[in-house]
Amino acid sequence: MHRPYTIIVSEITIDGKLTLKRGVSSKEIMKFMDEEATRYLHQLRAKVDGIMVGAETVRTDNPYLTVRYAEGKNPTRIIPSSKADIPLDANILKPNAPTIIITTEKAPKEKVKALEEKVEVLICGEENVDLIKMMDLLYQKGIKNLMVEGGATLNWNLIKLGLVDEIRLIHMPFIVGGKDTPTLVDGEGFSSLEELIKAKLRAHFLRGSHLITEWVINFEEE
Repeated sequence: MHRPYTIIVSEITIDGKLTLKRGVSSKEIMKFMDEEATRYLHQLRAKVDGIMVGAETVRTDNPYLTVRYAEGKNPTRIIPSSKADIPLDANILKPNAPTIIITTEKAPKEKVKALEEKVEVLICGEENVDLIKMMDLLYQKGIKNLMVEGGATLNWNLIKLGLVDEIRLIHMPFIVGGKDTPTLVDGEGFSSLEELIKAKLRAHFLRGSHLITEWVINFEEE
């Protein structure tokens, strides 16, 4: 299998939260991100071929996923959604950047047809999106570098399948708390030490008032 080099990029609080509580847009936290950190995020977008978020992130945050605070092209927006339940007025369906919706055979035909009138739709999997096959298809379509901006469930599904190469974090200087508040990675989690995903710190630096950490996931043990 060929797949894109994949980087998860996320803003994250001191206690590992992505937002104020479940169902609340992460844009609320991002209001506190200063200009330099925002530029760092958009510079990364400008360097990749594709940018991916989950369908729940689209419904909650309604992002544009375009390059606005840096020079460069807009990456292709990629949204895996097993039920093709993307609002037809979502910003990612606007024509300011190419968009690909990845869905399944079980997705309602009328929803698929409505999306096909706006953007490209690929069927990849029967009941759930086959992420491994999806990555292969994206690579064939010229997506050699992929940036993932969440959410927590998508992050987990990619990580557990070994489909992530780097994680880059923009640290937000406050604590949210809440046992049900989404963290960087949700899902069922690993149950043993042997399963844990190891990461190697490659770089840490400040952009504006924010600490940035860059972690390598797929690396050779010395």
